[in-house]
Amino acid sequence: MEAYAYEPATDRLFGEIRIALDHEAGILTVDGDGVPCAEIRRSGDAPPESHVPIGTRDPERLALSVDGAEEVLRPAKGFLTRRSYRVEAGPADRGPAYLLVPDSLGTSRLLRDGRLLGVFTSTGDGTVDVTWAPASDDAPPEPRDAAVGYALAAAFGTGAEPMWKLTLDALLELWP
Repeated sequence: MEAYAYEPATDRLFGEIRIALDHEAGILTVDGDGVPCAEIRRSGDAPPESHVPIGTRDPERLALSVDGAEEVLRPAKGFLTRRSYRVEAGPADRGPAYLLVPDSLGTSRLLRDGRLLGVFTSTGDGTVDVTWAPASDDAPPEPRDAAVGYALAAAFGTGAEPMWKLTLDALLELWP
């Protein structure tokens, strides 16, 4: 299997973050010296969708593991609203704790248990940038937060068109 490794991201809190994405095989790996390994795998025989870096948004065909432990991964279908492009993830024993949700054309916010952790940018080519939110002393971003955030942003891309543009595009698709 040939994976596509990208230039490591230099994260101001967690150092070097390595991202490897193989769209055709449906495997994404995120690791680094300061973060646990996160992996997203696509299963099934259907050809990958070209507009989704990992190849699908179907939760039945995706698996997430963080530091070797299976996690819940629920990407929404993505259609008429920015929120419809959200991705939920978290520990299998507890359910989704993380939410990656578009907040502009090119960026998505990562929240843990409703608290903003940072804003991620990824155009779907495997490269990811993040601006961490100012941390309070009692809840700074953790290495696990970074691993999950980078993995979700790289696997699904970030950002979405505004609702009016998505609605117009959908209507134009129906026009004869």
